[in-house]
Amino acid sequence: MSNEIKFPPVYEQLEVIKSFAVEVFPEEELVQKLEKSYKTKRPLNVKLGCDPSKPDLHLGHSVVLRKLRQFQDLGHKAILIVGDFTAMIGDPSGRSKTRPPLTMEETRINGKTYLEQATKILSKENLEIRFNSEWLGNMHFSDVISLASKYTVAQILERDDFSQRFQKGFPISIHELLYPLAQAMDSVAIHSDVELGGTDQKFNLIVGREIQKAYEQEPQCIVLMPILEGIDGNEKMSKSLGNYIALTDSPRDMFGKIMSIPDELIVKYFKLGVFPEENELENFEESLKSGKLHPRVAKAEVAKRVVEFYYGREIAEKSSEEFDKIFAKKEIPDDIELVVLDKNKITLPIVDVLYETGLSASKKEARRMIEQGGVYLDGVRVSDINAEADFSVRKLIKYGKRKFLFIEVNTLNK
Repeated sequence: MSNEIKFPPVYEQLEVIKSFAVEVFPEEELVQKLEKSYKTKRPLNVKLGCDPSKPDLHLGHSVVLRKLRQFQDLGHKAILIVGDFTAMIGDPSGRSKTRPPLTMEETRINGKTYLEQATKILSKENLEIRFNSEWLGNMHFSDVISLASKYTVAQILERDDFSQRFQKGFPISIHELLYPLAQAMDSVAIHSDVELGGTDQKFNLIVGREIQKAYEQEPQCIVLMPILEGIDGNEKMSKSLGNYIALTDSPRDMFGKIMSIPDELIVKYFKLGVFPEENELENFEESLKSGKLHPRVAKAEVAKRVVEFYYGREIAEKSSEEFDKIFAKKEIPDDIELVVLDKNKITLPIVDVLYETGLSASKKEARRMIEQGGVYLDGVRVSDINAEADFSVRKLIKYGKRKFLFIEVNTLNK
């Protein structure tokens, strides 16, 4: 079946691979791999390791996943390594302290969710999924000693986060030092030709090259992709920071969150969230700089294109129209959920209602949202945190920018 594969010319493949990447190295070796692949009709093994320490993927993760999809479209094999074993160690990249380890059961549950979301982007046809417990879980202690002998402490401490923690006297556990070596064994196990990662993974991926050499394999080439900032514009996109756009977000939330990004991130979100053609990106950026394209219109275009990728054009158009109704025309969405509360009285504290219906995660958060002017009852801003309302008649609550709920009280059971 591999003989039936027809790859594009090497120069075309290289152009696609390098697009939007921060670094591709060693480029000469990659060209040689592509030429050999083209001649032999054998697809390259393109590796992406995923850390299932958390179950949810966001738009930041999609950057490297979409690059992996490009390799698939060029005819190569994508190998997704679910780090169920290494997640029990925890990737120390960018960490100032040791991360609590997870159980194998936790990593497997998270890994399953990860795969379901990743295939929103990846093709299932030339995709291989492997769990690294398959080989790491079978290593004897003598195997670990042998692996550890192939890399020095000095080499490990070249890693910025390790060296900084060491210099500051912060503890570094021995198992963290083993993480890059364990990840490198993934490359050995699958005979990786190319590994993808964000720029924060550069050290780990280089270790993979060195360990492959130690096991007498041809070392993998590396493609590093940019890190996408969160919607706050300050930090790397992260669920723990609350600045993320989840791949499982509803079209309305996905659209609305993109509309909230700072203007200076519009081009980057278009580039890394949409993966446009180079000339399209240039025209977009030029139009924005010259003032031909208003920032709000530009954000709406980015939001529509991102939603279209995950949900289709029709839903993207609907999300755009709905956003305009809510924010430009001050109207409300068409499909607002109704929540009926069984209570012994019809007049209830608004803070309690916000918490009990799930609009707020806590009463403290509800009070803060009211103080910030983010709560409306039937179109009127609620300004008193102790306010109560009569819910015998259905009322519309708007919470924050995008949450709407119809609420009424059922007193039939009193």
